[in-house]
Amino acid sequence: MNKWGKLSLGMLLAVGLLSGCGSNKNDNESAATGNNSTGTVKTLTMGTSADFPPYEFHKVIDGKDTIVGFDIDIAKDIAKDMGAELVIKDLPFKSLLNELSSGRVDIVISGLSPTEDRRKAVELSDIYYKADQAVVVREADKDKFATMDSLKNAKIGIQTGSIQEDIAKGIEGAKLTSLGKISEIILQLQSNRVDASIMEGPVAKAFVKNVPGLVVTAAVPVVEDNGYVIGIKKGNTELLEKVNGTLAHLISEGKIEQYVTAASELSISK
Repeated sequence: MNKWGKLSLGMLLAVGLLSGCGSNKNDNESAATGNNSTGTVKTLTMGTSADFPPYEFHKVIDGKDTIVGFDIDIAKDIAKDMGAELVIKDLPFKSLLNELSSGRVDIVISGLSPTEDRRKAVELSDIYYKADQAVVVREADKDKFATMDSLKNAKIGIQTGSIQEDIAKGIEGAKLTSLGKISEIILQLQSNRVDASIMEGPVAKAFVKNVPGLVVTAAVPVVEDNGYVIGIKKGNTELLEKVNGTLAHLISEGKIEQYVTAASELSISK
């Protein structure tokens, strides 16, 4: 592996929590409904799993490990429209909805797909972005795993609790290794512990450009509700309306596509 590959992996494996000073319970409730009290700074706490470029990922900016991505840009706009300060909590993907239901975070933005189970557990916003899924393999195996059918009986690394995990479970004879972080799956691929992984298309492209020796091969057939939404605690329809309002004007103004382009470029820059 060359110097850049080592540096990239180091950055991908960086784990950090970006969190402002905690507010009390009433402050968080006020932020969720958009009611600010004079002299008090309200917060909107976002839960995310920041290893999903270009959605959310760690980047060293001006010498500081920072969570960036187009999901982060969207969250900043939501907080701004509410007159609140955004606080980001970097958490394992599988724990995000539990953190939301418990009230420890106000919103979840993390490449979240609108599955039926999630609809039952939490409120889901309107779809704000759609993207394809892709298969990532070692470059030496690009011909061996060139189609979805070729993944039968293969060892597949997958992110725990993701829609990609559901897709992989439908592959005949596949042996799944479910892990919390995409960066961990990349290491499994590089060390030959798994044969392939299914990832979000933009995420796959970002990792392939950053990590030598990996390629994108097959495209995954589009699944129902193939889009991404924001999670909000069940019953908090007031916050849901505010989130959807921000999403509506971002989509109509073309800002989300601008954020995607900027975040994609940032994710592959040195």
